[in-house]
Amino acid sequence: MQNIKNIIFDYGNVIFEIDFRITQNSLTQIGIPNVADFFGHKGHDNLFDNLETGLITPAQFRDGIRDQAHNPALTDTEIDAAWNSLLIGVPPNVHDVLLDVKKHYRTFLLSNTNQIHYDYIMSYLQKEYGVENNDHLFEKAYYSQQMLLRKPHVEIFEQVINENHLNPAETLFIDDTPGHLEGAKKAGLQTLLMTEHPKNLGAFLKSNGITV
Repeated sequence: MQNIKNIIFDYGNVIFEIDFRITQNSLTQIGIPNVADFFGHKGHDNLFDNLETGLITPAQFRDGIRDQAHNPALTDTEIDAAWNSLLIGVPPNVHDVLLDVKKHYRTFLLSNTNQIHYDYIMSYLQKEYGVENNDHLFEKAYYSQQMLLRKPHVEIFEQVINENHLNPAETLFIDDTPGHLEGAKKAGLQTLLMTEHPKNLGAFLKSNGITV
C-alpha cells in the first residue's frame, strides 16, 4: 500500500463474521421460495437495499417478508430471528487489532447494514464486549441506513471523504465484496479485498503493509 494515512473498514466479514448461507436456510424455513435469487451475497431483492438505505422501515421490511413467504401469520420475532441468523460475531482479538491500527492511521467504519441488524449488533457488543457501540474503535462509524446511501454507490464514499477532509489517494478502503471496491475506486480510493476470516485481520493487514 502506497502512502496510506487513512483506512476505511467494511464491517461484515472484515470485522464481524457473517454467513449468508445461514440466513438463506433460515428464510427457506419460514417459507421464502427460490431463496438464492431472493437473498445472496452477490445479489438480492430490492427489499434488502431499501431497508439498508432507510427507504422502508423495519415494519415494512417484515411485511415484505410475509408477502414473499405468502404467510401473513409470521411474527416479527420469527422474521427477525431468520434475518439476524447470518450475524455470527466478532472474533476475540479483532477489537484490539483495530485499536492498534487506530494509533497509526485515521480509521473509519463504513457498513451496509439496516436497523434490525444494527440493533442486534449493538446489543451483542454490549453483552459480549461491554461496549455501547463501535465508536471507540474508529474516528467515526458510518452505517448505510443512517446515511440513506449504500455501497457500491460512489456517493457514499464521497460523503466519508468530504466530511473528514480525506485525501482519497492517501486513503485505503478494505471490503470483502469486489463490487464495493469498484465504487471506492471511482471515488479515488486505494482498495484492498479482504480474503481472510476476520479472526486473521491483524495478520492480513500486516501482510499488506499496514502497521498494526
